[in-house]
Amino acid sequence: MRSVTGYAAFEPDGRLRPLEFTRRELRPDDVAVRVTHVGVCHSDLHAVEGLGTGAPPLVPGHEFVGEVAEVGSDVTRFRAGDAVAVGNIVDSCGVCANCLAFREPYCLEFPALTYGGRDLRDGSPTQGAYSTEYVARDAFVYALPAGLEPAAVAPLMCAGVSTWGPLRRGGVGPGQQVGIVGLGGLGHLAVRFAVALGARVTVFTTSPAKEADARALGAHDVVVSTDADAMGALSGRLDFVLDTASAEHDLAPYLGALRLDGTLCVLGLPERYVVPPMSLLGRSLVVSGSAGTAETQELLDFCGEHGITADVEVLPLDQVNTALERLARNDVRYRFVLAVAS
Repeated sequence: MRSVTGYAAFEPDGRLRPLEFTRRELRPDDVAVRVTHVGVCHSDLHAVEGLGTGAPPLVPGHEFVGEVAEVGSDVTRFRAGDAVAVGNIVDSCGVCANCLAFREPYCLEFPALTYGGRDLRDGSPTQGAYSTEYVARDAFVYALPAGLEPAAVAPLMCAGVSTWGPLRRGGVGPGQQVGIVGLGGLGHLAVRFAVALGARVTVFTTSPAKEADARALGAHDVVVSTDADAMGALSGRLDFVLDTASAEHDLAPYLGALRLDGTLCVLGLPERYVVPPMSLLGRSLVVSGSAGTAETQELLDFCGEHGITADVEVLPLDQVNTALERLARNDVRYRFVLAVAS
């Protein structure tokens, strides 16, 4: 077994503490990744807060970059020293209809999550990348684009794929008018993607103070969503709206901003939203999930071509509790990334 050190949660809402544990020896199709940077996601915070009695210890971390330390005997895509990235799933059955369509997050056998899940071959619990090394199946390891800052790439593997997939499936491109709701970890990347895809982008925010940030990211227009007159002026104008806001809110104003046959895509749980039925007339409402391997590679290639990364604040791994505490207060612009010591 491979010895690893990391940070783990041992009780709900508790502080993460150092943990020494082991990873499996490499299978023929495995890649061992020496973790250099790992993103801190809200789902990590939720996992720690809701840690079940049978789960501890739990090592979070599902968006990370690093260097290949070793490869299995059948791996030909990578070699030691390659810069790579890994996201929130690390295996799937590979044979069901969804996997064959490269929609592995919807694997009918359920995919292996990067942490808090089960290995599909031996049933052992998966532990995340708040650690010095990770072992994953090679199909779920991605080449890191040259020229991009590794720390700023890590959030692309979660926040990035969560917003890229809906924009691409929605056909966002030149000539379209696109709205982005929220300007946090997901929203700031969605703005950059939509602008780079050629759309005219409007950012919806509850905070007038975010207008300068939105425009700096490339947004063409900024609308304060509590301003009824400004919202009304947009009625029937937009082709596609991507809602990245996590708090419960009314979707009717954003549906009203869509043209006939326009689409509102929400990234979250439906019970968090208020959806007046009549507001759906002539519009579509879509709840989106994660991207598969093909879309993830497409995202990374696009980011490499256009120089797109996340805005991050980097802290050392031993300050993980500081990062989680500040994240709980929304005290970050826009994502925390932990630098893992060698």
